[in-house]
This record gives sequence, C-alpha cells and structure tokens, in this order.
Amino acid sequence: MNDQPPNNNNPIGDGTIVTASDIGTLALTSIKTFSRRHKVISTTYVYGLTTLLLLALLGSGTKLTIDQQRQYTRVMDTIDVQAEYTAASSYQAAYGNYYHSKGWISCDAHCMHYKRIMERKKIEWDEIKAEGNARMSDAKSVAGVFSEVGVGEVTDSFWEYFASGKRFAKRQSMWDALFMGMRSMGRDESMVEYMLKMLMQVLLNFSMGLIMALIIFIFGLWSIIRTYQPNPLTALFFFITATSAAFAFVSTYLLALYGAAAGGVYGMVKMAESNNMRIDGGRGGGRGRQIR
Repeated sequence: MNDQPPNNNNPIGDGTIVTASDIGTLALTSIKTFSRRHKVISTTYVYGLTTLLLLALLGSGTKLTIDQQRQYTRVMDTIDVQAEYTAASSYQAAYGNYYHSKGWISCDAHCMHYKRIMERKKIEWDEIKAEGNARMSDAKSVAGVFSEVGVGEVTDSFWEYFASGKRFAKRQSMWDALFMGMRSMGRDESMVEYMLKMLMQVLLNFSMGLIMALIIFIFGLWSIIRTYQPNPLTALFFFITATSAAFAFVSTYLLALYGAAAGGVYGMVKMAESNNMRIDGGRGGGRGRQIR
C-alpha cells in the first residue's frame, strides 16, 4: 500500500486553494453588496471621505478678511476674563466654606448662611459667564461657521473625543489582557488561543471607544454650531457635512484596524501551513530513502 502525504496546499479540503486574490475579490464583493443594501450609509461615507479630501487639499475653513479679523478681535477683547476668573474664585471659596460647615445629613443655621452665600456667588458667576459667552458668540458670528475659526473649533472637538475614545480602548485592553491572562492560565490554554482572544477583545474595545466618541461628538456638535449664529440652512448643511466627515474617518480607521488584524492572522496561518509542508516533505523523503 502506497501512503500519499497529505496535501497542505488545500486548506479547505475540496480541491480549492484560497489565495490572497480570492480574499480581495471576496472583500470587494462584500463591499458592493453592502453598498447596494445600505445606500444611506454608503452615501454618507463617500460624502464624508470627499469632505476630508477637500479639507486636506484646500485647508481647514475660509480665511478671515482683514475687516473680519479686526471686528472679531475687537469683540473678543470686550470679554472680561478677569471678572469671570474672580467670580469663579469667589464661588469656589464660598463652596469650600459651605462644604466644611455642613454635616453628614444636616445643615444648621451656620451652614445655611454659607449655603446662601454660595448660591449667590454661583448666580453671579453664571451671569458673568453668560455675558462672556454671548459676546464670544457675537465674535464667532462675524467669522462664520465655515471660517477657519469655526472649522478649527469643530476639528479640535473631534480630535479631543477621538483621543478620549482611544485612551478608553487602550486602558480597557490593558485590564482585559491582565484578567484574560489569569483565566487562560487557569484553563491551561495555549498562547495562540490567548493571543487570538486578546486580538478580538482589542478590536472590540477600539470599536466601542471610537463609536462612543463619535456619538458624543455628534451630540455636542450642534451646540458648537449654534454659537456661530448661522441661518438654519447653513447650520443644517454644516452639521451634515461635519457628521459625515467624522463618520467616514472613524469608519476608515476601524476598517484599517480590522484589515491589519485580518492580514496579520492570515500571514500567520500561511506561515504555519508552509512549516507543515516542509515537515511533511521531510518525512516523505525519509520514508523513500528507507524503502530504497
């Protein structure tokens, strides 16, 4: 009886060899199918990518004219920053007196005295902040929401939330690595199993963190737009554009992350298959020499 060595070039077992081109074709087919079924999401993604490309080529927002710069600076200079700082310090001092005078669940006459002072200081601080915000809004209305000032503020807000989402994912992944490592030792799992589970957990953490950051950014975006006092159509157009760009960037980042992970796993599998082929080939050659 002639023993034939197993064919390791056939990972599926039905005569079909999966290659990198097959995986690329499958990915493109899946993208086309998803685009046909979810036209709104696909349109939003393409529009967002176009916006990001225009921002990269043309810069962030329109430049302020000399008159706009002068008027913007003049209005901003009317904001009394020192008064707001003084009011904030007075409120913090009043809150400290109230906090140290109250009991666990009760507040006597002495405590109520400091509480009334704290509430009065809080009202004064809120009034000064409201006046400063109103003047800042007037200055922003001079620049416009599509100016470099407006686009820059929205961009800074997005990057802040995006970095916060990544910090959440990294911190959560660190704890997951610790606890999953302890469970793996108890279950006597191999290093490969642990690394695959950890990879999936890292991808899940980044997905959760960045999607949460995107949602929070979208909810706060409208309040930023309102401070520039645009007309309703301009505000709606800017909101849709900024939301689409943020969605496209986060989606592209996650797709690249998942693609890199899938490529790494595929490369490891192909390396393992190549090593098995060498080992089986060596065993086959040894048996042939023994028969001769």
